[in-house]
Amino acid sequence: MLRFILSPFAWVAGNVIQLSRSSFSGEYGGGGGKRFSHSLNQLDGPITAFRIRVNWLFIVGLQVRYGSKWSDYVGGSLGDLEEIVLHPGESIVQVSGKYKLYLRRLVFTTDKGRSFSFGKDTGTSFNAAPLHPRTVLRYLSGRAGGLVDALGFHWDTYP
Repeated sequence: MLRFILSPFAWVAGNVIQLSRSSFSGEYGGGGGKRFSHSLNQLDGPITAFRIRVNWLFIVGLQVRYGSKWSDYVGGSLGDLEEIVLHPGESIVQVSGKYKLYLRRLVFTTDKGRSFSFGKDTGTSFNAAPLHPRTVLRYLSGRAGGLVDALGFHWDTYP
């Protein structure tokens, strides 16, 4: 008789062992704000666009489009709103940035070599990337109030 010891990252589906490719990076930022998670939004499809609101010093707010549906906006209302749209099939494979009590800078890098930068280049640096090859940013979580306090990045295979 053949026996398998499965980790929390593996399960049996029929006669095939499936390995989980999910990972988490973060949470980066300060301790304030109200918790949010886009875990259910990922069911609407892959990340296809971002709206990021910035002022002279902070990442003020954000909204993410999953498939064709926008998540709820989190954060404050003061500052300039910028929008980036990913090309069809393009995914985020790295997020770097800076924080000091609040998020100050975000840089999104795609699997097509494009980078999008928002905010001020000051504070403690972070670099978030998936643990497993061929995985991409699937959704965000974090804390926000009048500003974006902190972000976490959830990685998995492309849907």
